[in-house]
Amino acid sequence: MDDVSKQIIEQLQQDGRRSYAAIGKAVGLSEAAIRQRVQRLVDAGVMQIVAVTDPMQVGLFRQAMIGIKASGDLEKVADRLAELDEVAYAVICAGSFDVICEVVTEDDDHLLEVLSKRIRAVEGVETTETLIYLKLVKQSYQWGTR
Repeated sequence: MDDVSKQIIEQLQQDGRRSYAAIGKAVGLSEAAIRQRVQRLVDAGVMQIVAVTDPMQVGLFRQAMIGIKASGDLEKVADRLAELDEVAYAVICAGSFDVICEVVTEDDDHLLEVLSKRIRAVEGVETTETLIYLKLVKQSYQWGTR
């Protein structure tokens, strides 16, 4: 990825609705060139352009991180977990847990249903530890391209 692509990403991280013309002006390219570069970055999976919501404002009042100890093929376990609509984030990791998932649910009853009937039902899931969020202090997507 070249420096211009990094600058484009940084422009979009500051404001995902910034126009291609404004980005072009900031990085020294035409609007058409920016449109093509953005499309290539999206197609290559380098970035996504999405609206990030406040879960509470859209009726999702319970968030939790779930640490999972698993057996067998960890990629298959993680892939199955990632298929669940409530799972916003899933990673295979080293340390105390094999997989960590962030879940976003409507309330505690919904969290209990997801945890006990769906996550624990995934083949290979052995144990779970649920860390319920009390207050979201920071959530940032502006780490740049370094």
